[in-house]
Amino acid sequence: MNNNIRVERAIKKISQEELAKQIGVSRQTINTMELNKYVPSTVLSLKIARYFAKSVEEIFQLDDED
Repeated sequence: MNNNIRVERAIKKISQEELAKQIGVSRQTINTMELNKYVPSTVLSLKIARYFAKSVEEIFQLDDED
């Protein structure tokens, strides 16, 4: 699964740490998601999408392997 978290953070000009605090996870969790090494739960995906005022599909995209 690919995602646009890094792009959305850049648009809002926030750090991984700030996003992590806002959605209740660690900075490391944000980092591993941005590196596509961790697929978030449905609840976490919804929290991220809500934070950025986007749909889940605008933040996360399935790749050919999913």
